[in-house]
Amino acid sequence: MRFGRVGVDLFNLLPGPAMNLFRALTTVAAALLLLPLSAGAADLRVTVSNGPAAPATLYVALFGSPESFATNKPLAAQTLPLRDGSAQLVFIGLPPGRYMLKSFADENGNGKLDTNLVGLPTERYGFSNDAEGRMGPPGFDAASVPLDADSSIAFRLH
Repeated sequence: MRFGRVGVDLFNLLPGPAMNLFRALTTVAAALLLLPLSAGAADLRVTVSNGPAAPATLYVALFGSPESFATNKPLAAQTLPLRDGSAQLVFIGLPPGRYMLKSFADENGNGKLDTNLVGLPTERYGFSNDAEGRMGPPGFDAASVPLDADSSIAFRLH
């Protein structure tokens, strides 16, 4: 580092062993600063199967509370192509807790879950834990999965 016109290199002022110690301490300090950002974070790997054989887009929403599910405000969402009726995805760096997934296969490319005249889905859909509801979606408790460390789950579309 040079200041002004003097051209003094501050790092050359430290003797070799002191400079090595300084570099080691700054590396450790930087690692400690980043530690809280990753402490307790976990990845949730998801496999979705039983999708249509024809090309389709899978929409997956991740909810972190019953309230977010009830108001349809996902914590995260992903969209990806289904290949041979299945797909794999990962939600990275989630804090420990309970999470629920809901998904559907958009078979006609309109970006929404199509329903018939009485409101029943005409495209495949599914929830984590393979949870099913009566006269509507399952509750958060029925479909939620615990996440304390990296985990893998699988569910099927219906």
